[in-house]
Amino acid sequence: MMMGSERILAQDDIIVSKTDTKGRIQYANRTFLSIADYEERELLDKPHNIIRHPDMPRTIFKVLWDHIRDGKEVFLYIKNSAKNGDYYWVFAHVTSTFGETGRVVGYHSNRRAPERAAITDMTSLYRELCAVEAAQGGRKEGLAAGEGLLNDKLKAAGMTLDEFVFSYASDERAVG
Repeated sequence: MMMGSERILAQDDIIVSKTDTKGRIQYANRTFLSIADYEERELLDKPHNIIRHPDMPRTIFKVLWDHIRDGKEVFLYIKNSAKNGDYYWVFAHVTSTFGETGRVVGYHSNRRAPERAAITDMTSLYRELCAVEAAQGGRKEGLAAGEGLLNDKLKAAGMTLDEFVFSYASDERAVG
């Protein structure tokens, strides 16, 4: 686990970034630059995973990429790293950007402050997913095991991924 202090977004802060289809940052707003502690020149044309926190399970990013590559939006809770080792949680909404021909030409993400209860539950879930991923014989097997565990938890809760994510807007926290 990476150590560092938690940075907390203000309730009205919105982090915005845009990437190309390979996930390289093409735009980062001031809020993104400020909380991640980067200069714009340090982020442009860099992979968005430059801010990936090591506590994040690969399973969550597979889910994200599966959705946006298919042109669907996805909402997820993400723990990111600042340049100095601090971290911050976001409630992310990621969408595909379509060109004139209807083809995906990039991705757009808006991130807001998550509910604190979501952070507690996501920390536990993500720790479990990371452990399952690490316990397998290889990366591919770990990813399959993590995705299987996530799907099993959603099925047991009788929820889709969207229902689970949005359950934090109410008091129905049923996946654990």
